[in-house]
Amino acid sequence: MKNILLPTDFSDNAWNAIFTGLKMFETVDCNFILLNTYEPKLANLMGTKSKERLGVIYDSLSENSKLQLDKTMQYLQKHHSRSNHGFESVSISDDIEHAINRMVVDRDIELIVMGTKGATGAKEVFMGSNTVKVIKKVRMCPIIAVPYKYDFKALKTTVFPTDFTHSYSKNELKPLIDLIGQWNAEICILQVAQEYELHEDQNRNLKQLANRLSDVKHSFHKVEMWNNVAEATNTFVDANNIDLIALIHYPHTFMEKLTREPVIRKIGFHAKVPLMVLPDIP
Repeated sequence: MKNILLPTDFSDNAWNAIFTGLKMFETVDCNFILLNTYEPKLANLMGTKSKERLGVIYDSLSENSKLQLDKTMQYLQKHHSRSNHGFESVSISDDIEHAINRMVVDRDIELIVMGTKGATGAKEVFMGSNTVKVIKKVRMCPIIAVPYKYDFKALKTTVFPTDFTHSYSKNELKPLIDLIGQWNAEICILQVAQEYELHEDQNRNLKQLANRLSDVKHSFHKVEMWNNVAEATNTFVDANNIDLIALIHYPHTFMEKLTREPVIRKIGFHAKVPLMVLPDIP
């Protein structure tokens, strides 16, 4: 039974991420845990009766959180019930990234699926920055960030941008390989670079990656980097009908140093398909 965490603030964006998670793992035995977090702004609690106000506000937020979770659970059990899917809910008073880190450990969470509003006009809005916080702070669990209004149909093709400067462990690739195998999908390994010639270590890592992916359909592709890695990747996504982008969350990657851009954040802002962030684990 796979434990999948579904953080929600009860917005349309969060609902869409929930539905995506249910469809993406429709044939897998899953326990879906809905998580709502609440934390009043301390700046609004100051005053002569701050302690009394704090208690009242916490009680109100707690009651509303549990009420909305109950409504969500009732809807899912009525309209999205499957024999292989179970549902439960958790309400926590804490910052979302701290609450999720606790849940990952306490409930043996194997995957987090959450929504992102993506870019809106000239402003880049990332679910009130919550998804960015989670990606930065939750480093031991895979995360799938679902763009606002994305309509998941099937997983046929995944792209995995890389520069082959890191080795690839079985543990960090397993969540991706399992998902690809579940859908009998193909993974396109995409080399995004200013020059394509690989040095000895990169060639060794390329061969290792091919070996790790030997049980799933995969292919290798090259694309010249224009302005940045995110633009090159998203252009490849559009041109090849990609259904999912997967990245390993290496700290301060070569690609980021080369382009001076936070690759995961940039791709997440502008991607039209879900982004799977894999933790860097041995």
